[in-house]
Amino acid sequence: MGLIGEFNEQQKAHHAIGSALAAASDGRVETSWVPTDSIGDGNSLLEFDGLWCVPGMPYRSADGALTAIHTARSHRIPFLGTSAGFQYALIEYARNVLGFHDADHQKSNPKASMPLISPLGCALLGVKARVRLTSGTQIRRAYNAPECTEEYHCSFGLNGRYRRLLESGSMCIAAVDDQDDVRAVELDGHPFFVATLFQPEMKSANPLVHAFVRACERRRQSLARVAS
Repeated sequence: MGLIGEFNEQQKAHHAIGSALAAASDGRVETSWVPTDSIGDGNSLLEFDGLWCVPGMPYRSADGALTAIHTARSHRIPFLGTSAGFQYALIEYARNVLGFHDADHQKSNPKASMPLISPLGCALLGVKARVRLTSGTQIRRAYNAPECTEEYHCSFGLNGRYRRLLESGSMCIAAVDDQDDVRAVELDGHPFFVATLFQPEMKSANPLVHAFVRACERRRQSLARVAS
């Protein structure tokens, strides 16, 4: 599995990701950190069974992160994006699927003409809050419950004025909070493409991480059958 981002010893989430993947796979997942400034055209990512765009903005290369997300989306590689990974998954989709090439992150581009990602009304730094899961989605099936409680470490999210634009295509709102703000999205018709503003990795035995690992295993088995 490729972990898209720069490992930071001080980031609790970066340590938690390894533990969460190990718990979901009995330690069978092999991970490789892929710095965003090393991604190039993204072809080197095709060898992975899954890609996780991890928390930790600013990335060294925002373009590298976007290329990785584009590669996962267009090549149907199982993908999970959490926190900053959620934010950049929305930007990639808005730019390359919906055609809004000016869509950007207001933290890195304060003067963005389309601030798709903007400051939250209230920063969610270490906050745990209820999330309501949309019926019929992969994330709802993963949790097998209508709601869950998840942890956040972020101060930026989807700018509400653009929510309707995102919903106009194959992306669906997979989870909202008690204020009906978007907290997770996923792509219809993709084997597994889920992005969450919350950080499921902060729970060592999170069902969403488990579902992601299962999707990666299915890809690996499918490619093995084709190769044989």
